[in-house]
Amino acid sequence: MKISWIVSRSSLCLGILSVLVLLGCGTTIPPNPVVNITATNNPLVAQYSAFVPSVDTTAWVEFGENTTYGRQTSTSSATSSSSQTIHILVAGMKANTTYHMRGHFKWPDGSWVSPDQTFTTGAIPSEFVKPTLTVTRPNPNLTPSPGIELLDLVAQNDAHILEALFTDLKGNIIWYYDVGKGNYPSPLKPIGNGDMLVVLFNARFDSSVLEEIDLAGNVVRQITAAEINQGLKAAGYSFVVTHFHHDVALLPNGHWIVLVNVDKVFTDLPGYPGTTHMTGDALVDLDPNWNIVWAWNSFDHLDVNRHPFGPQDWTHSNAVVYTPQDGNLLLSMRNQSWILKIDYENGQGTGNVLWKLGNEGDFAIDGGDPSQWFYGQHFPSLISTNGSETNLAIFDDGNRRLFENGDTCGSPGAPQCYSRAPIYQIDESTRTATVLWQYLPNLFTFWGGSINQLAPSKNVEFDLSEPFLGQGDISGSIVMEVTQTPNPEIVWQMRMDGANAYRAYRVPSLYPGITWQK
Repeated sequence: MKISWIVSRSSLCLGILSVLVLLGCGTTIPPNPVVNITATNNPLVAQYSAFVPSVDTTAWVEFGENTTYGRQTSTSSATSSSSQTIHILVAGMKANTTYHMRGHFKWPDGSWVSPDQTFTTGAIPSEFVKPTLTVTRPNPNLTPSPGIELLDLVAQNDAHILEALFTDLKGNIIWYYDVGKGNYPSPLKPIGNGDMLVVLFNARFDSSVLEEIDLAGNVVRQITAAEINQGLKAAGYSFVVTHFHHDVALLPNGHWIVLVNVDKVFTDLPGYPGTTHMTGDALVDLDPNWNIVWAWNSFDHLDVNRHPFGPQDWTHSNAVVYTPQDGNLLLSMRNQSWILKIDYENGQGTGNVLWKLGNEGDFAIDGGDPSQWFYGQHFPSLISTNGSETNLAIFDDGNRRLFENGDTCGSPGAPQCYSRAPIYQIDESTRTATVLWQYLPNLFTFWGGSINQLAPSKNVEFDLSEPFLGQGDISGSIVMEVTQTPNPEIVWQMRMDGANAYRAYRVPSLYPGITWQK
């Protein structure tokens, strides 16, 4: 009878934590977590919650359309040092689909895998116009690189479309964030803590806001240009920010380098009599608490009389890249057709321009042919660094490309403009640049674009935001993954209609440190 009672009591301890506490069972036989799955404000995202036996418990969730699962979240821990509750947002699911889930738990005295449970996602609200996404694989023997596709879209015809979203490699929408009609995300980026960064830019109302959101779309924190200006003034900087735009670099130490616009008025610039309002760029370094600890202003470092795209939109920067080998920054200036290296030195730098990469810059191009440079470029992507040599992928839009005879593309008698996806080797010691590899899709997009080398295949993926075929524009965008070989083959292609992808590129998953293979 005594043994029977002990077994019964143990079963009770394993069942319900509240009963366990009342009976004084202690932690000698820890109870299994009590799990609950609920819907969130995003119909494609579930909240997996568990009351766990110890504040030191960690957990992750695997999920999929059947009990082979196939995807997983990052590992999470209790919500605070005194809480025994874990909340995990499960995202990466298609609309109107039943998913299987189970949690994996570990605590100091044991571990547990929960029984299988199901959750059915909701429908994407009918108020949104969904872009038409068509995926093709011309050679089925070539396997796309793993991950999912981040789409940073621009609406057409003032439609209320989904503009901040992710898809699987079949083109199914598996996550989105409603940025609000009239806004567009510039940029959308995953953050290392599992949240998302998004800048909401509204050209009509001349406004922007920088947000950190969780996977359910809840705003974790946000900051406005006005608040940035207050911080700049308090830190002793004299320039005034008008907008956030295009990019934010996320540094390993938790700092964010935010790209912003600044304006300045000039009188009687050479060739421009009277008053000229010029828009340049600045960089603002926010620490993890969003205090301003460093800043840089283009008007302090560049010649305002160099403006190959005109003086009004003087620099039009579109990307910031951190270079971990020296703690400096690369800044892509589309309207200068330059990429600058800026002395940042992890917040201790002078802000001096260390070099300018591009035509009329500080480097010689291999062979001396100016057409091999990039023009109106987007999205420099750091591939590797070895001593003084850096391999850099750059999406070359090709606007106003110069040729050896001095002609500019598209001008009378000159070749037409074209876009391409090149990888450059930059040697800082010899100040030379060499095109290591390129793919020419025989198309021209005059704006937008992104490029990445994918792991582990080393295939290259790029985005043509609004390609021109010669007979007229495509109604959307084309995203391609191609082999990085002398004769590249298309591995995977997404055709988009009804919207334009300012950026589209592969990321491992919605969760830091996790790669989804399918």
